[in-house]
Amino acid sequence: MPTSAGVEACLPIQSDMDLVWVRQHVRQAAGLLGFGLVEQTKLVTAASELARNTLVHGGGGRMDSSRETRGRAVGLRLTFSDKGPGILDLERALSDGYTSSDGLGMGLGGAKRLVHEFSVESAPGEGTAVTVISWPSAPPRQRRGI
Repeated sequence: MPTSAGVEACLPIQSDMDLVWVRQHVRQAAGLLGFGLVEQTKLVTAASELARNTLVHGGGGRMDSSRETRGRAVGLRLTFSDKGPGILDLERALSDGYTSSDGLGMGLGGAKRLVHEFSVESAPGEGTAVTVISWPSAPPRQRRGI
């Protein structure tokens, strides 16, 4: 069973360069936990969108990552948090096709579709925290010598 080494982190999100570090960390952590390439790509895409939202709409914040276990299943939990203005209309922000900027981002709804579990806590003037959890679809295969 994978350990928490290389999975647990608290990364700042204060610049575009930090977005790169977030994506790299999520890909590496998901790989360590046995996520396949497609699963890694989905999770990295969701994380990229959520990190960008944290930076652009929340004025910066952080991402915390950790192992999530349920029985024998081991997944990855990511929480993106900021102390920004909060989300005024959460239902609208989660609706398909909604974007609050001129970008082509997939928005919260798109990120939600890419992960297994998704929750948002937000209060006007107090900030936002988005937590996602993803699980690998199958246990990592045992490598066999040739």
